[in-house]
This record gives sequence, C-alpha cells and structure tokens, in this order.
Amino acid sequence: MKAASPHRVRVIVDPTFGERLAALPVDGATWVIDTPENTPVAHRLWKERPAANHLTGITTFRPGSALSAEEELISQLATIDLHHGRYSADPPYSVLEVFGCSPLDRVRVALQKFGFAVQSTTSEGFIAVRANET
Repeated sequence: MKAASPHRVRVIVDPTFGERLAALPVDGATWVIDTPENTPVAHRLWKERPAANHLTGITTFRPGSALSAEEELISQLATIDLHHGRYSADPPYSVLEVFGCSPLDRVRVALQKFGFAVQSTTSEGFIAVRANET
C-alpha cells in the first residue's frame, strides 16, 4: 500500500515572485505575499483553477509594515498552522517550502515552535519538515 504524500505548504515572501507562481506544482497550498507583482498572478490562477481548495489553492497575505522577508514568514506561521495544522487538515501539513528568505536562526527558532526543522536549503529559500518526519 502506497503511503500518502506529505501535505506540503509553500510560502512565498519574495515580493517579485510573479509569474513563477504559475509554474509551481499544484500538489499543496501556496501562501504568497500580496504585492503588485504577485497578486495579479494569484488572481488569474484563482480563475484558471476553480477546483482548488484550501489544501491546494493560493492564499495571498498582506505584508507587514517594513518587515524583512524573514519577519514576514515568521508573522504568517501561526495563521498557516491554523489553516493547515492538525485541527484543519487530515493529514496536517508536514512540509513547508519557503521562497524568498533564508533559514536564519530566528526563523529556525520560530519553525521549532510549530514542530518544524530546516531539512535543506534551495536556490530560492529552504524546505522545513516536521521534526518527527525527518
């Protein structure tokens, strides 16, 4: 019997991610920072993918006032956990793929509060997994 794929959530804090959003796989939820370059693409994809739901769709979030990319990510973690954690999804998310920031110490500490640890870095960010999933 094949094991279920992990529930993946992508978080994009890169304000200029733009059209790259359309190229991401639709195998999980995507949260993207609301910017002039990102939001029009998200709105177009909402129309093109009407069957998407909170586990596979795109959610935009407003940026904070003059926050760094790392601070933007940290500020969204509780909301993401509320929508994709054990009380909202079965199975809950176990992979967090981040675009647009580095896994600095303060990011790692914030991720640990939600049970995540950085597994690897990528050219555009990093991938964190639930500590018990590694």
